Amino acid sequence: MMRAGGLLKLAVLVSILFVVVFLAFELLESNMNLGKVLARYAPAETVPTSRPHNKCGLSKPCSEGQFAFKITSGAASVVGPKMCFQDNVLMSGVKNNIGRGINIALINGKTGELTKADSFDMWSGDVNQLIQFLKEIDDGSIVMMATFDDPATKLNDEARNLIAELGSSSISILAFRDNWVFVGGKGIKTKSPFEQHIKNNAETNKYDGWPEVLEMEGCIPMKQESTS
Repeated sequence: MMRAGGLLKLAVLVSILFVVVFLAFELLESNMNLGKVLARYAPAETVPTSRPHNKCGLSKPCSEGQFAFKITSGAASVVGPKMCFQDNVLMSGVKNNIGRGINIALINGKTGELTKADSFDMWSGDVNQLIQFLKEIDDGSIVMMATFDDPATKLNDEARNLIAELGSSSISILAFRDNWVFVGGKGIKTKSPFEQHIKNNAETNKYDGWPEVLEMEGCIPMKQESTS
């Protein structure tokens, strides 16, 4: 009787062990399947990509042997113009070196270094100061110009002709509160391709009394050393 009872206990223990092992395998398999399901629906691991920085924030980089620039006109009489050249801000409201009228930055065409920056009030200033400045520009200089508020009330023919010699096509028709951005050069033989002009027109003005802001970017070939 006791032997029969021992066998019964052994059979129960074996049965329990079998159930435990079975459940263990079932649990392991379910975990593996769950892992596969989760892996299937988990978001793919992405490698963060950073957009390459172009000088002055240009939409595309300039080629070797070219200078990068971006120039923005003033907005009404509130926000002043901004000029960037080779990733360096030359003139802006933050630098506190802009003013009402025509803002001008001169750059060495070989080295890309800023040589002079100034603004000329064409509403109540003296146009002769602008004329003197234009006459003293060194040959081979890159000239950047941007308007702020009114660029034309005091402009005369002499000043306009001097700017036209730098490659401008629109300076002859620049008028009261027009917006204008221009990049030319001293000694240029043709008209510059870098120029934008928008008229002050009450029917199309974006701001009350002023046209919309102009922004222009591009790449300028470096001036090469002359060979004899």
